[in-house]
Amino acid sequence: MYRIAISLAVLPAFLLLSAPPQAAEAPKAANAEAKTIKVGVIGLDNYQAVAFTELFHNPKAADNLSGLKVVAAFPAGSPDIEESVRELPKWTDAMKKFNAEITKSPEEVLKQVDAVMVMSVDGRAHLEQVKAVLKAGKPVFVGRPLAASLADVVEIFRFAKECKTPIFSCSQHRFSPGFIGMRNHDEVGEVLGADVYGGCPREPHHPDLFWHGVHSIETLYTIMGPGCVSVTRASTDLADVVTGVWKDGRIGTYRAIRKGPPKYSATVFGTKGVSTAGIYGHGVPVKGVVPTNDKYMGYEGVAIEIAKFFKTGKPPVSAEETTELFAFMEAAEESKRLNGAVVKLETVLAKAQKK
Repeated sequence: MYRIAISLAVLPAFLLLSAPPQAAEAPKAANAEAKTIKVGVIGLDNYQAVAFTELFHNPKAADNLSGLKVVAAFPAGSPDIEESVRELPKWTDAMKKFNAEITKSPEEVLKQVDAVMVMSVDGRAHLEQVKAVLKAGKPVFVGRPLAASLADVVEIFRFAKECKTPIFSCSQHRFSPGFIGMRNHDEVGEVLGADVYGGCPREPHHPDLFWHGVHSIETLYTIMGPGCVSVTRASTDLADVVTGVWKDGRIGTYRAIRKGPPKYSATVFGTKGVSTAGIYGHGVPVKGVVPTNDKYMGYEGVAIEIAKFFKTGKPPVSAEETTELFAFMEAAEESKRLNGAVVKLETVLAKAQKK
């Protein structure tokens, strides 16, 4: 609820393209004649599917959220994930209230829409689900986690390039003002480092950080930007501390909270000062952002970026940065297996590319 600085010699050619090919710069439905982009949803075991739909369908929505309509959805779920089993019926029923057709297959969704949101909570299912969408030529946003393995992330972006279809994925934390506003903030200056913390419950079918920790890793990258070269991890049943070293000498850390209140925030170190950032309105005020009285912005920030993406075909987060983010988490998994040893991101990425 609540950029990739790895050696270019390691990156495959498809990851050197941060923007989608010219042939796919804009969805067919986003041309001058089209007034509404028809959106489909695959996966209804996640509240975000309903939250985004509600924002797009709001008759009072601002221009940056208007012009989209969710018309069809397939209630994909995973019987071996407790959250999926529990949430699927609830959010499927909620989607009906928006007059979206609940279909019997993803193929039926694809026939009716111009763009797709893959919102199923199970990262293991995303490769297959996303490939079908990309093959159909539909721009796609993928909810967290993009995948349950770095190898799947690499394959998803490779296939997107092959299909010449734009794609992006991120956590809602990416576009929360309290985090994204910390880059070059007036009172912090140029970011020299950040210590991020947040809740990190485990799910047995996903690597430790991929399931929920991805929110805070996204926060770390939102504040620090790309360029991490190596990772170490200390891990107990109470908490994890993952330390990343960036190529320019900056250090960023993530504390995964397993016991105690799962608060989400960060301490940001800069050339001008040190301050606290957060999605709940705490810390240094963000220039241009109205104070939120500690109210979480919710999904509006991401929804705005999804709407822009479906209208322009230009992803707001590059394939390179998203891949590095997952390489960071995979390196943290490897460091845990090696009792806290230093693991280079280029090493785990090279291994994933061979699969």
